[in-house]
Amino acid sequence: MSKSEFVGSRFFRGGSDSESEEEDIISSDELSDEGDISEEPESEDEVVKPQQSKYLKDVSSEDSDSEIDKKERFKSGRDKRLEAIETCIKAIENAQKINDWVVIQNVEKKKPGKDTGDLDSQSDVLSEDGAGAEQFTKVGKSKSIEFTSDNLFKKLREIMEARGKKNTDRLEQIKTLQKLLEVAVTPYQQIRVLIALIPAQFDYNPSMSNYMNVDMWKSTQKEINQLLTILETNPQFMIHEFMEEDVDEKEPVIEPGQIFGIRGSIVSFIDRLDDEFTKSLQNIDPHTTDYVDRLKDETDLYDTIIRGQIYFEKNELNESTSRVVMRRLEHLYYKPDQVIQTVENTVQQLYPAGLTSKITTPTSSSDPSELIHALCVYLYKKGESLLRTRAMLCHIYHHALHNRFYVARDMLLMSHLQDNIHQSDVGTQILHNRTMVQVGLCAFREGMIKEAQSCLQEICGTGRTKELLAQGLQLQRYSQLPVEQEKLDRQRQLPFHMHINLELLECAYLTCSMLLEIPSMAAAGSNPEARKKVISKPFRRMLDYNERQVFSGPPENTRDHIMGAAKALAAGEWKRCQELISAIKIWDLMPETQKIKEMLNRKIQEEGLRTYLFTYSSYYETLGLEQLATMFSLPTNAVTAIISKMIWNEELVASLDQVDSVVVLHRVEPTKVQQFALMFAEKVASFVEANEKTLELKQQAGQNQRDQQRQKGQANQQQNIEKRTTYQKRDGQQQRSRNNFNNVLGNSVRGRTQQNRYRS
Repeated sequence: MSKSEFVGSRFFRGGSDSESEEEDIISSDELSDEGDISEEPESEDEVVKPQQSKYLKDVSSEDSDSEIDKKERFKSGRDKRLEAIETCIKAIENAQKINDWVVIQNVEKKKPGKDTGDLDSQSDVLSEDGAGAEQFTKVGKSKSIEFTSDNLFKKLREIMEARGKKNTDRLEQIKTLQKLLEVAVTPYQQIRVLIALIPAQFDYNPSMSNYMNVDMWKSTQKEINQLLTILETNPQFMIHEFMEEDVDEKEPVIEPGQIFGIRGSIVSFIDRLDDEFTKSLQNIDPHTTDYVDRLKDETDLYDTIIRGQIYFEKNELNESTSRVVMRRLEHLYYKPDQVIQTVENTVQQLYPAGLTSKITTPTSSSDPSELIHALCVYLYKKGESLLRTRAMLCHIYHHALHNRFYVARDMLLMSHLQDNIHQSDVGTQILHNRTMVQVGLCAFREGMIKEAQSCLQEICGTGRTKELLAQGLQLQRYSQLPVEQEKLDRQRQLPFHMHINLELLECAYLTCSMLLEIPSMAAAGSNPEARKKVISKPFRRMLDYNERQVFSGPPENTRDHIMGAAKALAAGEWKRCQELISAIKIWDLMPETQKIKEMLNRKIQEEGLRTYLFTYSSYYETLGLEQLATMFSLPTNAVTAIISKMIWNEELVASLDQVDSVVVLHRVEPTKVQQFALMFAEKVASFVEANEKTLELKQQAGQNQRDQQRQKGQANQQQNIEKRTTYQKRDGQQQRSRNNFNNVLGNSVRGRTQQNRYRS
């Protein structure tokens, strides 16, 4: 019996406990008789250990359990939190499979707190590197590095050489630079360390999608202010981008009145600080208190921008001054005057009192409109083309925001920005779209319905308002943007506090379209050619869709209110139209809401009168002015003015009888000659249009034909060259073969002559 058979028989043979105990105690002599197991082991390691008794298994299991307890006891808090989170996740998943939401709710209530276990925060990294280093002391031959003012330049050179290399610990570099800043004694040493420390903190998070840590951002902002303070108190040093890099590792000797230049760029620090602030606002949820807390840091950032502007003015760095002035303007142009005045008063208390600016005088600082004007005028004179364009748009936006419509309109028309704006960068085009929308809203608030509709039509009529104003990504049907393009679009999004309310914008646009479209549709009547004239396609589509509905309930949103008001206005129920428009709650977001509602009620009465005259003028011979004034609750003078304007614009064929205070309506039926003339004019217009299209097609075809002929001529020329080369080769080959034949023939003739000569 082999060993395997023996072992198998032990497990599969039944028997009592006494039999199994007897089988466990088997001597090696008995096993040696079986044959295969009779050989003695060569070493002690090969000795087969006797099986452990089942009475000793509990002791070993207790030992293993105690070891497991010891392992669990020495687990770190981080691992325990991870295990707790994984346990919660598994419990939630298992309960979700069986739809046991009570268990899920209980797990959510009992889930471990993550405030102390924020695994993604940078505080863990700092605590692991910093706190851990304090608990343990390094042993061995390594010596602690001492930072002093004597070896400052040497250590700074080592850090600058290691910057950007692979496997470089950026956090360690920042800590080292901060220690060097503490031991820096002279202003020159502090400047050199700060110029290295500020970019190192900016480069700590190289990702374009994530924003800079808020604490690190605040630290960087304070260090930029510290750098500006050192430069303000030590005018013998000047930081400039085009200075040569200083390679000396020693303190420079500066004579009185001499200016020592240091290579660096403060304007790039300010630009990056502003960009990181904007990026953080883009990524923080605007409906939380974190966004409001982050927005409070804008005052400190604005203080840094003003101090940079004053420093650049003092050193006559015009390019840097223009860039910083543009940054300052971009923080002000979209704010009301009261907010600008509050920010200016707060910032004046932050920076030193001795700092003054030549661009902004004390008078302009007290008047926000004068301040915006002074900043824009400086950029008009000293800025580049792009900065001048952006300054003009910001200036127009600010005028429109404060209801100065005619000033904004004149500046927009004189600048001719619409002609070349498509050649600008995307950010400037977004600013142009925002300016046009704000000018349209300004015209709406002033009661200029037609001007407002024409300004808003360009943006709101496209159906991509959110995307054109950089206030969100609008997913298009049957289209998918590349990943890189989507990232760029997200980076261009404006912070939430700079948004223009899209619902208010749509409400104003649709209201203007209603006040223009309903009278136009009434004037067109049943004439199909006239009905083709569309002022607002989105409004027409919404109105047609609403009219096709079998049942229309009470209005629920802004669009329902406007569509119901449009149908009421078309039916002559102008009071119902007023009620529906005034019931829209979004008007409360506009300043002077009651004034705007009164303006809209007046416009509805006027357009209701025009719609009534267009619809029913063919049924009357005369209409009393007082009767019309009573019907639409308008003064008689206003009714007279409206009708006179309609007659002047040839919208209404009538005349005013001021003696009897009536409107005499003329039904002028065109003669056959006039009808034929109108038909002839329409056909001629259609023929001209068709001829123009045909001419364009012919020109395109002719241009294509000329291009084809040119390409064909070039191809023929190339073929002729190839053929000529081929012919030359062939002629050469024929000439060579002809020469060979002549040589052979001559040789044969000469050979025969010699043979005949020999024979003779």
